[in-house]
Amino acid sequence: MADKTTWEYATVPLLTHNTKAILDTWGEDGWELVTVTPGPTGEQLVAFMKRPRS
Repeated sequence: MADKTTWEYATVPLLTHNTKAILDTWGEDGWELVTVTPGPTGEQLVAFMKRPRS
């Protein structure tokens, strides 16, 4: 039977003036961007990230 991948998730507030640097930093740690949505106030963005659980 094949191993089943399990995932861990993170939500990350994004500063619009620094979005690429924030995502690059998380990507270097193995996180993959799933989606970006408006934050609760609509003034910032929130990134949803995932990576395989080790």
